[in-house]
Amino acid sequence: MKGKIRFFKIIPFLIFLGLAILLLSGKSFLKNEKIGCLCENFEKATGDFDFGEKIAFFEGEKITAPSPLAELPKEEKIMGATLDQKWIEVDLSEQKLIAWEGDKIFLETPISSGKWYPTPKGEFTIWSKFKYTKMEGGIKGTRTYYYLPNVPYTMYFYKGFGLHGTYWHNNFGQPMSHGCVNLPTSMAEKLFWWTDPVLPGGKNMVRATKDNSGTKVVIHE
Repeated sequence: MKGKIRFFKIIPFLIFLGLAILLLSGKSFLKNEKIGCLCENFEKATGDFDFGEKIAFFEGEKITAPSPLAELPKEEKIMGATLDQKWIEVDLSEQKLIAWEGDKIFLETPISSGKWYPTPKGEFTIWSKFKYTKMEGGIKGTRTYYYLPNVPYTMYFYKGFGLHGTYWHNNFGQPMSHGCVNLPTSMAEKLFWWTDPVLPGGKNMVRATKDNSGTKVVIHE
């Protein structure tokens, strides 16, 4: 009888200990897990293709890194000539992106939003764009790990969260990312040159300014 009483007395302690371990594990994961997909060395990033990168990793598996992309012909855009009614809608429940010009659709495409970390909801504006960039995060040795050089046509809209092309999977319509919005690369290319801020001539990256502001992005369920 006394043994049973002692056992019941230590149950609250065991529960507390278990919760503490879970809390510490969660903090450790978040400390090691990069939220979103912010490029490496952002301050020095040029948006240029890195020809030295040959290997990539996604969900812990090695894959072949891409070659430079052949681009579609594009119209020259004038800085400051942004359409007031131009904006991007991301529907997480439908796993779909629509680019709007007023009440007309410029582009519609399936996407893959956050699986390992949720894609943020709200109203944002594109604050930087990179023609190519490297992304790395997750925990090595697990399926969360990714190392993705030369990610094409990245448009960051909130901290390290962006819209970008995808060469490591083709499972659009299902959540797959660490919080970013994965797009088919052909769709990302069209969106990249359609959105603001406008890239200066001869450059492969740009940050939004007062005179070269970013396109609005609205994300909802």
